Amino acid sequence: MKPIRLILLLIINWQSSFGQATDTLPLTNKDAVFKRPFILETEKGGLTASVGGYLEANTNYFATDGVGEGFSMEMRRFNLFFYSTIGERIKFLSELEFEHGTEEIALETALLDFEIQPTLIFRAGIVLTPIGYFNQNHDSPKWEFIDRPLVSTTIIPATLSELGFGFHGKIPLAGLLFTYETYLVNGLQDGIVANEDNRISLRMGKTAGRFEEDNNGSPAITGRIGLTKRNWGEVGFSAYSGIYNAFKKDGLRVDDKRRLNILAVDFNFSIKKLQMLGELAFVKVEVPQPSEEQYGSRQWGIHTDLLYPLWQGNLLDWENVRMNIAFRFEFADYNTGQFQDTGTRIYDEITALVPGLSLRFSPNTLLRANYRYHWERDFLGNPTVRTAGFQFGFASYF
Repeated sequence: MKPIRLILLLIINWQSSFGQATDTLPLTNKDAVFKRPFILETEKGGLTASVGGYLEANTNYFATDGVGEGFSMEMRRFNLFFYSTIGERIKFLSELEFEHGTEEIALETALLDFEIQPTLIFRAGIVLTPIGYFNQNHDSPKWEFIDRPLVSTTIIPATLSELGFGFHGKIPLAGLLFTYETYLVNGLQDGIVANEDNRISLRMGKTAGRFEEDNNGSPAITGRIGLTKRNWGEVGFSAYSGIYNAFKKDGLRVDDKRRLNILAVDFNFSIKKLQMLGELAFVKVEVPQPSEEQYGSRQWGIHTDLLYPLWQGNLLDWENVRMNIAFRFEFADYNTGQFQDTGTRIYDEITALVPGLSLRFSPNTLLRANYRYHWERDFLGNPTVRTAGFQFGFASYF
């Protein structure tokens, strides 16, 4: 008998003799990649993990003072959600975002919740900072508008994810539901002042390094409280405060500590079929004294959305399609103050009006069309620059 045939017969006989005992063999290093909880639980028939997400895309046609760049199409976001019930009262959630294809890839959420009791839950990881209404409620399929609110993106700035830990919970209170969140986080970092925007810009403080370490060893604190009444709505109050600059190097003091503060009020009400929601935010930043007038130290902004259902019925073979009309007013002032020499107002502000229509094929999928008109005034208050344009797009969970 040839040697190869003999070896094969020996292997087959060994497998038939000992195949029933393989489950009792010790775990080897080779097996480690397949001995992971989500695989083991799936093989047992008890799947504990879920995957979902959303996508959005749109067209743009804008002109500024009559001059435009033509028609374009844009794939804004493709986001993936991962969720798992790890054990009793322990949950995991994460969100991975792809913007404009793969131009920007970001881990927006990656957290663990440990439920001590329903009113007291410990949370740790990359959390969505509880500032205003939009930052934690930013999924595109929820909104009738293609562009995100200016106050939420350029003042706050959403989406703002931070590495930290804290507590959250819900408490029934005399016919109301009281909610709270509070976290210690690494905080926004250098770049808020002396940046390419030539103004205070909190979004420039969202450096990649904030997920690795705190640049000054002084964590920021953030939190939100909310009151909700059934069939009425919710109002929330939130705050954020922390030192943003690196004031020490190798243990030596190289700069003064500079603090930033954000205060926000948000609301979401319904009056019969009319829904009203929005947020108001104020920012105060300590900046180096010679630069305070140029960059400013205070900003504020507001947006208010109105949403009303025009029609609901069957469209072609789709049932319960709903057509909504929507309107948004928004304003952002990026340098609140006056020139010291002249006492005249500093401008650097933008105002926008956005009417829109949407077709919701389900709560999770919609087509939407917006007309956006906004006007801007620069730092010195030169004549207004006006921009207008049309947008059409879709968004859907999956």
